[in-house]
Amino acid sequence: TAGGTGKTPLVIWIGQLLRENHCRVAILSRGYKPVQGTANDESLELQRALPDVPVLENPDRVTSARIAVEELDMQVLLLDDGFQHRRLFRNLDVVVIDATLPFGFGRLLPRGLLREPVSALKRANQVVISRSSLVDEPSLERIVARVRHYTDSDRIAIVETTSLGWIRSDGQAYPVGYLEGQNVVAFCGIGNPEAFWKQAAATGIRLTQKHAWPDHHHFADEDCHRMETMARDTGATAIVCTVKDLVKIPRNRIGQFPLLALETGTWFRTGESGFRQRILAAATTES
Repeated sequence: TAGGTGKTPLVIWIGQLLRENHCRVAILSRGYKPVQGTANDESLELQRALPDVPVLENPDRVTSARIAVEELDMQVLLLDDGFQHRRLFRNLDVVVIDATLPFGFGRLLPRGLLREPVSALKRANQVVISRSSLVDEPSLERIVARVRHYTDSDRIAIVETTSLGWIRSDGQAYPVGYLEGQNVVAFCGIGNPEAFWKQAAATGIRLTQKHAWPDHHHFADEDCHRMETMARDTGATAIVCTVKDLVKIPRNRIGQFPLLALETGTWFRTGESGFRQRILAAATTES
């Protein structure tokens, strides 16, 4: 589906797995809506989490693939959002399905959020169902049952997006419970804001106000002033966002209010072993 499925934490997880196994890996990104003079928000987030992994931005990922191989001597190329990018051969195709909005209202763009029919899952070597903790078990079981129509059970992994803690723009980190019980204003510019609201609320904060901008939004001074006013009017003690938003706002405070981002990670409920094996097998395949 179009929009946020929780794939960036999984890209980070795969990048870390490959580096732990001494693979020279580069990430190829389209670079949608870059910040003026810099990389786009997803690339900035990836660079922060994987400082020793090159992130190459180019809508023509054949060109960036050649650069990665011929100039940077990379062994493995990891496409961030590439299931429909047919120009490049893939050793492994991974599809991430957001459990909170799994099949894009059942319709293709623009009526729904599907980029292609659900039956295209037949092309996937691995399906990962993300944000599983944000839905009830019957809903999750229905999603798995439908995916099984198109792929084998052992090629389905179920993951949760776990909250690791809060961070400031300068890298200062705080535990998950740091803001517990406090009144907080939250904002984001991501594909699935509801998932962020739920994840943030689960840390024990009280969301007094929340505001969602379009995905990949570039924040201006007036946006920050708006958040400051919301925080003041609702008696908040802090303002929070996602890491994807924070990388575009290089400040530790908005007015008198601390600005913190919720750092998240990927935890596998099922399917981790098989997924690891497929990633590492693909990484060592000569083609």
